[in-house]
Amino acid sequence: MLIRWTRFVVRFRWIVLGFWAAVIAAGFLASLHLSPLLSNTFIVPGTDSERVRTILERQYGDRSDGEFLVVFRVPRATTTAELLPALRRAADAVPTGKIGSVRRAQNVVWGSVLTKLRLADAKGYTDDLLHALHPSAGVRAYVSGQAAIQHDLDPIFSADLRKGESIALPIAFVVLLLVFGLSVAVTMPFLFAGATIMGTLGIVWIAAHLMTMATYATNLVQLIGLGIAIDYSLLVVYRFREELRGDGTVDDAVERTIATAGRAVIFSGATVAIGLALLLFMPMPFMRSLGVAGFFIPLVSLAAAATLQPALLSVYGRRGTRRIPLLPRRLRGEGDGGFWHRLSGAIMRRPLAFLALGAALLVAAAVPVYAIALTPGSARGIPRFPQSVQGFDLLTSAVGPGALSPTQILVDTGRARGARPPLPAVPRLETRLAADREVAFVQRPLLDRTGRYLEVVVAGRHEYGSPQAQSFVHRLRGEIIPAAGFPSGMRVLAGGGPPQGVDFLHRAYSAFPWLVLGVLVLTYLLLMRAFRSLLLPLKAVTLNLLSVGAAYGMLVVVFKWGGGHSLVGGVYQDDQVEGWIPIFLFAMLFGLSMDYEVFLVTRMREAWDAGEDNRSAVGHGLERTGRIVTAAAVIMVAAFSGFVAGRIVGLQQFGLGLAVAILVDATVVRALLVPSLMAVFGRWNWWLPPRVARLARVPPSPLDPARAATLRAAAR
Repeated sequence: MLIRWTRFVVRFRWIVLGFWAAVIAAGFLASLHLSPLLSNTFIVPGTDSERVRTILERQYGDRSDGEFLVVFRVPRATTTAELLPALRRAADAVPTGKIGSVRRAQNVVWGSVLTKLRLADAKGYTDDLLHALHPSAGVRAYVSGQAAIQHDLDPIFSADLRKGESIALPIAFVVLLLVFGLSVAVTMPFLFAGATIMGTLGIVWIAAHLMTMATYATNLVQLIGLGIAIDYSLLVVYRFREELRGDGTVDDAVERTIATAGRAVIFSGATVAIGLALLLFMPMPFMRSLGVAGFFIPLVSLAAAATLQPALLSVYGRRGTRRIPLLPRRLRGEGDGGFWHRLSGAIMRRPLAFLALGAALLVAAAVPVYAIALTPGSARGIPRFPQSVQGFDLLTSAVGPGALSPTQILVDTGRARGARPPLPAVPRLETRLAADREVAFVQRPLLDRTGRYLEVVVAGRHEYGSPQAQSFVHRLRGEIIPAAGFPSGMRVLAGGGPPQGVDFLHRAYSAFPWLVLGVLVLTYLLLMRAFRSLLLPLKAVTLNLLSVGAAYGMLVVVFKWGGGHSLVGGVYQDDQVEGWIPIFLFAMLFGLSMDYEVFLVTRMREAWDAGEDNRSAVGHGLERTGRIVTAAAVIMVAAFSGFVAGRIVGLQQFGLGLAVAILVDATVVRALLVPSLMAVFGRWNWWLPPRVARLARVPPSPLDPARAATLRAAAR
């Protein structure tokens, strides 16, 4: 089927190339208008915190994600009343804006500007508010809050993306030159990457009009897309050059390439897509938006691999792939006697020793995961120079970081005017709140216009995602509110920053085990079909779990314990890992770290099916893929290092996890554990009983050597 499809694509190659040129142009135009549509929101549907947010927006006109905080540094002689005209001008500068509470602590005055705008819309008014303030002499004004900080971080995301690309692109170019030599073929992976990235960004732009898309989406698509696309194209082009040495025309070589390396790319891309597709079923919009952005990267890449890649191979042909080598044959590691040939021989002679060494390295890297601590988010791991962050820091120094994202306790009496008579439970609640070690201050209770609802705002002493803030939420819901003694007909809900963060982590990690189970099962079934084996997919899944564990462990070592800062300079040190990262890392890594094993084992399978014994097949696969997979891994790690070079702690953690997992997979797993385990398992590697093979719709792979040889001969 792949061969028939490839013939069709090659026949209409110029139409295919024209289509992808249009995709690149449309995606580029969409990317220019994408940033204003993106925002990081952590709402959790179906929870108490989301119910509070909805009621406050409807009854109080208070949408917390669209709220601004105006912070003034004032001389001691300046009164709060003198600042009210500036606050009114700020509120008038944004649609639906109105002044909320105004407070003072020493020489810091801050007031809220409430809006009904969603975060993606509100952040665009940050500069308007700032310019409208016109503070008097001696007064310094800042516009802060979630919307303003998001606005000021957008250009930092863009600058970090350019910095990441400035690292990844030159490294990719150098690696491709070393692999291909001086050749026009070097341009092919970049064309493939451009099509993948721009095609995905175009889809993200469409999705951003239909749902809330995370600010991280652009960085994820461009750097992950760069790594995946160049990897896939590199492996296909390398195989195409091998096939050109055989008999037949260029188009025959294209067909053989897509039927072998192209097939491996399709299975590899499908494993990446499986993990990311399951993120679409996570119950949080933030996670789903990252899932959409991530899912379409391999999906568009697969579409390009099935259409653009064979069209380009046909057009480039022999002339376009001709090269002048830049490395001597000895350093290129090709042929008998090369590095990969020697390593293969050593592993085949002492498989248990290499297995013990590789397993010990992986387990040692994964052990620190026991110390991982999660946060729903943090304002600590961002640059401090934007004015919105300076305002946040000023407010933090005066009253603590909890003032930016307070807890909002909502009393629902169940009937209009039900909260207008004094409720004895409210003073008891305020007293218990004031006595709690985490509470910085409690604002005066505020009724809604119907008198049904009463809001109590509580500012904590720590940031909303800190361990102290999370502990306070559990005390609030489990002890403080029940002890206040509200009547049985009333509902008391905890919302705002800290409760929303706790709900986010609880809901995410309640669904995470099902994500893991789904990925494991679907990946096993897909690889069983790709490898035509019962044992090899199980081995691949197990080793992948260890690779992901190693990535988690290194997050703790680098970010929590501060280890490796001399090697990974410029990263933040933080006791907590952002909660979305382990989930998204697993979803992404379980496919990505499978890539190289798919390419390696597929090549081994080809040798086995051609009549070689297990020892020769394993050695052949390692020799034929060693150099090219190493080159692909270097490019992938360079792309992910672009995240680490940025200035946002969440993306630094994400990039380090990806880079570590790919590095571990390309060295310890692919070079040591895979071949040593396959040497130990022997002919059991290739066993697929006829009954299972019929269900998988692939030819069987008998355990009996004589029957296997007969089937291989028949297949030839």
